[in-house]
Amino acid sequence: MNASHFTPATTAATMPAWSRDTYGPADGIRLTQRPMPVPRRGEVVLRVEATSLNAGDVRLMLGDPLVVRPAFGLTRPKNPVRGMEVAGTVVELGPEAIGVELGSRMVGELVGGGGLASHVAVPSSRLVAVPPDVPSDVAATLPVAGGTAWQALDLAGVGIRTAGGAPDAGAGRVLVIGASGGVGTFTVQLAALRGAEVWATCGERNARLVEHLGAVRTLDHRRTPLSTLPEGHFDAVVDIAGGIPLRDLQRLVRAGGTVVLTAGNGGHVLGPIPRLLAATLRSIGSRRRIRPLLATPRAEVLSALLDLAADGRITPVIEREYAFDDAGEALRHIEAGHTVGKVVVLSHPSVSAV
Repeated sequence: MNASHFTPATTAATMPAWSRDTYGPADGIRLTQRPMPVPRRGEVVLRVEATSLNAGDVRLMLGDPLVVRPAFGLTRPKNPVRGMEVAGTVVELGPEAIGVELGSRMVGELVGGGGLASHVAVPSSRLVAVPPDVPSDVAATLPVAGGTAWQALDLAGVGIRTAGGAPDAGAGRVLVIGASGGVGTFTVQLAALRGAEVWATCGERNARLVEHLGAVRTLDHRRTPLSTLPEGHFDAVVDIAGGIPLRDLQRLVRAGGTVVLTAGNGGHVLGPIPRLLAATLRSIGSRRRIRPLLATPRAEVLSALLDLAADGRITPVIEREYAFDDAGEALRHIEAGHTVGKVVVLSHPSVSAV
């Protein structure tokens, strides 16, 4: 639908939103009243139904590493509201918002955040329609975490195919490092769907879950060092956890194999940049490549993930769901680390913001 003008969704001037106007920990986030969004050209306004949180939300909240601040705010965040994965209903159309209709349920990724609010303005090009039988809390887990997992496997060359196609018998053996988090739980499921023999690292308490998702073997690398595994044992390694020396990762893949780095860990100033540069240098002239992944929003990937969720072929692992009024606690939970799967905030505010 191409709208040359927008239809106001509400006469309210403000809305409730969880915000932090300065960089810092989750203890400083507050439920506030912020201006109701007005869609610009090519945008729509969603009434938010579910927001999925990620480690990236915490990093942006902290302004860490410092190298990200020129893009997201030098001294304070340009957008003080966190939440990058959001599902909701279109309630307002901006000029030239294409491919969406009022009342339709959509899901997408918000660059820089904004999902922990009752409403958010989003470019229509970033949104994908949610199938009727996919709940909003499930849909909200897919854009960042599911999309990163999908793109990591593509970059590693693991069973590339269209959704619904026959399994790729040549997908090989894949090791997923850090398999119990949001990206990891999707990576295990998608790799298994693509026909790979999936090995995974996770804590002992999460081993049964990860095996249920499709891993044929799990191990805790703190108890069973990866250096004890045979050299060249894997066709691909997807490193989500970080912290393992690059030489150890590289020796795990066969000649012609690929290590994909999705982890954003690193120092306070440059973050993962030195590690990514080192990975590039180690790959020069080597048949065991290390390839950093910078995942980007891709509508075709999100559509395929939604189809798989609708068919029950992938199931997001949702560790906890929080009411909108408890979104601050949800961010504190993410900030503490060790989240299993995803954390989702259901956006149905019931208390007044200040």
